[in-house]
Amino acid sequence: MAAMRYLSFALLILLGSLSLPAAALAQSQEPEIVRPLSKEGRLDELFAKLKKARNPTEAGDIADSIWAEWNDSGSATINLIMKWAQDAMGRQDYVAALDFLDQATSLMPTYAEAWNKRATLQYHMGNYKKSMSDVIRVLTLEPRHFGALSGMAIILEDTGRDEQALAVWQRLLEVYPGDRKAQNRVKSLSEKLAGSRT
Repeated sequence: MAAMRYLSFALLILLGSLSLPAAALAQSQEPEIVRPLSKEGRLDELFAKLKKARNPTEAGDIADSIWAEWNDSGSATINLIMKWAQDAMGRQDYVAALDFLDQATSLMPTYAEAWNKRATLQYHMGNYKKSMSDVIRVLTLEPRHFGALSGMAIILEDTGRDEQALAVWQRLLEVYPGDRKAQNRVKSLSEKLAGSRT
């Protein structure tokens, strides 16, 4: 009888000592909550895919998804201002478009796409220096911005700085290897520069 009481007591102690690990085990078996990726996380995933995509159609689809992420500022107000700016650019009302983009960059200075659109507008207006300044701002905020890299390379070519343009096109291909335009510009500029050295 005493032996039975001792065994019961020992079992209680043993079960008590197992209760903590058992609780921990039970917690570890709870289903893991999958949280949606942040915008930065989604962009990182898309850029990883873009770097591996060699098929131009596939790469273009991934690039379009990146543009969709960039075009959403996360603010309904900024998105509306950007739409107004785009509409004004479409009808070549550059003064109104510039006013809208100035507002967007003032209200949300960390939104790279507002600076990129303004860089594009400044380029169309012939303001290369201002366009380049905005491009640099874009690339400070998003160094992988292949649209801004393309814009920078075009300005450098337009102003006769082919070696610098070539370096920027090559940088763009590091981010977006499937970009046909960048591939063609690298080939063309490489041949041009090689010919000028001989």
